[in-house]
Amino acid sequence: MFVMVEDRPEVSSAYLAGFEREGVCAVNFGTRVFGEWFDSLALSELSAIEAFIVGEGGEKIANIGRRVRMRVAAPLIALLDRKTLNDTLTLLDASFDDVLGKPVHAREILARASAIKRRNRSIIASFSEIAVFADGRDAIVGGETLPLPRRERRILECLAESRSAWITKSQIFSRVYGIHNDEFDENVVESHVCRLRRRLRFRLGYDPIESQRFLGYRLVLQSAAASGTSGAASTGGASSVQPPTARVEMELTAADGG
Repeated sequence: MFVMVEDRPEVSSAYLAGFEREGVCAVNFGTRVFGEWFDSLALSELSAIEAFIVGEGGEKIANIGRRVRMRVAAPLIALLDRKTLNDTLTLLDASFDDVLGKPVHAREILARASAIKRRNRSIIASFSEIAVFADGRDAIVGGETLPLPRRERRILECLAESRSAWITKSQIFSRVYGIHNDEFDENVVESHVCRLRRRLRFRLGYDPIESQRFLGYRLVLQSAAASGTSGAASTGGASSVQPPTARVEMELTAADGG
């Protein structure tokens, strides 16, 4: 989720619409409301925010930047009506990662946010069987790239970031759909996880996502040598016998269509 801080509705609505066209969840807060909202967020909610875009406002932009940077390391981008050298130097000194002048397309903002993440950390997690990246590249699963739908890829990123720690359904929902999103029910996460599991099981030969009621989900990977035995034990021996490739591909295609 992208968070924008902008006092002028005509400006924020245009950029929010641009983000939506690119398939990215984004919300906007005025400068007076933002501080109270930001301070009320728990750490689990902060982790759902992928970037902050701060525009012109009543409060000094530099103060907002310092406030954000004290709690999170997400990309922090300033969006100015008029970009001057003095403003740029001031904001970069105030912990902003980038300073842009209007007009700028939403796609460029997204690209710059991805570039910042790539500089800070190009690899979210790398295991013996799965490598997940923060720069938009497809994950590598079983030694080959695995193209995933956008929401499934973000769920895999959440699981990889938490490594073997449990992550709740609410935390995944906030990361994928945004905080306080009333348009979707949290149970939609279960459907996405189910499809992701099938893709990973087909590639690895076992289900690497463990789930437990009240705790949520976590990624439990086995070594390549032990994957056959351990995977069979966790699924009642079913994973040792792989279904025909064509049948699995048809099932995944049907699931995407539904």
